[in-house]
Amino acid sequence: MMSSKKIKWKSIVFILSCYKSKCTLEESEKQGSLGRLCLSDISISSSIEDLSISLVGSRLYTFSLEELREATHNFSWSNHIGEGGFGPVHKGFVDDRLRPGLKAQPVAVKQLDLDGLQGHREWLAEIIFLGQLRHPHLVKLIGYCSEDEHRLLVYEYMARGSLENQLFRRYSVALPWSTRMKIALGAAKGLAFLHEADKPVIYRDFKASNILLDSDYTAKLSDFGLAKDGPEGEDTHVTTRIMGTHGYTAPEYIMTGHLTTKSDVYSYGVVMLELLTGKRVVDKTRSQGQRSLVEWARPILRDHRKLQRIIDPRLEGQFPTKGAMKVAALTYKCLSHHPNPRPPMSDVVKILESLQDFDDDLIGPFVYVAVSESDQ
Repeated sequence: MMSSKKIKWKSIVFILSCYKSKCTLEESEKQGSLGRLCLSDISISSSIEDLSISLVGSRLYTFSLEELREATHNFSWSNHIGEGGFGPVHKGFVDDRLRPGLKAQPVAVKQLDLDGLQGHREWLAEIIFLGQLRHPHLVKLIGYCSEDEHRLLVYEYMARGSLENQLFRRYSVALPWSTRMKIALGAAKGLAFLHEADKPVIYRDFKASNILLDSDYTAKLSDFGLAKDGPEGEDTHVTTRIMGTHGYTAPEYIMTGHLTTKSDVYSYGVVMLELLTGKRVVDKTRSQGQRSLVEWARPILRDHRKLQRIIDPRLEGQFPTKGAMKVAALTYKCLSHHPNPRPPMSDVVKILESLQDFDDDLIGPFVYVAVSESDQ
């Protein structure tokens, strides 16, 4: 039995249906509160049958395991496109022969590794968040499958894979500066959308491998398994057990377990630093002083005379000097040790929008003044 504080499954299907059909306020008040369904509203132990019934009215399709086997050629190795904490990912293809009205398109099918680090809760979180939240910079969840112990998720296919692969892959052409700034802006817009929703969402696992890129390098956030509903009302933070990825996690979250949207801003700053330098956030093969990218590079962001030492050498100087200075200043603020000086993601978006297609004369002095955290 679900507790009285949990939303009934009948209400869940109604809310998800309302999100699509825009039902009237009067109708919504009869069934329950109108708005996005939170993960905390649902009993994690509720039956899969109930979940399937509840999501019938949403924009998600339910697939059988056999259908997804056929779509991926039995999860063949030739269709294998990646692997993460959730499990293996295979490319597949779906069309209206599978479901009436289903657009013919390539898809990415993520399959839960039963022996892996994630499980039913993360699978459910993906469905609850991405089943309701739609934005040009969030990856689109098309549907899901649940049969016996099997848990699968079906997403739009992102042709260029993850930012991690594009940025750090050996023997590949370096991403141009303009492409890096386009990716940074798209990812910022996705985070800003989550943070500024009526019911804020804290992404909690912002990193290069979770930023997916389409054929035009449009960035979309993926993997909402660790996402949390943000604080509401007078609450300033969410207290939760510490999870995330080493190197990307905000220091105050590690120390206290207090999670806020500013925790995501720190993680965003780490990815910006990776885009600037072309280096991974943690790399034990580097010299002792450079193994932690943030510890090594953050102080240099304040010194424009040394900044060019850390900018990705593969760019071969092909970047706007003034634009790089502005990006460095923004990155420095995002990586503040304390959360208060970090800018909201809406401000990050405005700054990066002003830097798209930014060009300047590489010759001539530029005075860069970095504000210390003590002056904030």
